[in-house]
Amino acid sequence: MNTPPVIGILGLQGATQAHRRALTRLGVSSIDVKSPSQLDGIDGLIIPGGESTTISMLAESSGLFEPIAALLADGLPVLGTCAGMILLASNVLDGREDQRRFEAIDISVRRNGFGRQIDSFETDIDISGLSPQPFPAVFIRAPMVEAHGPDVEVLASVDGRPVLCRHGAVLACAFHPELSDDDRVHELFLAGLGVSGARCPSDAPRASAGAKPR
Repeated sequence: MNTPPVIGILGLQGATQAHRRALTRLGVSSIDVKSPSQLDGIDGLIIPGGESTTISMLAESSGLFEPIAALLADGLPVLGTCAGMILLASNVLDGREDQRRFEAIDISVRRNGFGRQIDSFETDIDISGLSPQPFPAVFIRAPMVEAHGPDVEVLASVDGRPVLCRHGAVLACAFHPELSDDDRVHELFLAGLGVSGARCPSDAPRASAGAKPR
């Protein structure tokens, strides 16, 4: 990529500022996307955690749902975290009938599959393609992937359940990488845009987000 990329962060609900800080640490510009015009010129999109039904409804009421769906269909790189994974999934096993999703990656998920808020936990996971150093993954009301298509690459699992999946330009994770000071998942996303992070992944510091250990 010849010009510095700009990453859009869907700013309707969720931990948008934590994602922005991660991108800033990596030397990448970002913009909060709250209206269709703010999609113009972005090189990638992050759909953050939050409440998937609420984000879906707000995306429709703000006129963002269809333009985002069109961009994803055209191959726009996207990172979905927690609720973002649910919105990207092809199938939500326990979703509301009126809840729309982008169906950008062939996975079937169950909302809160890892438990409710009280069951939040942090655990070290090994991510394929990253340095041998484990990643401190924070799970908060996390979705559980119960099935995936043959073309979906599973990059990390917990207890045999996929928690980080990739298909083409779509990267979906069940946890919250933005709640750690370890930016390697964001670097992995940026690598799909041909962008090298400002920091070597193996040098990324680790910090506990204070979640309940599993």
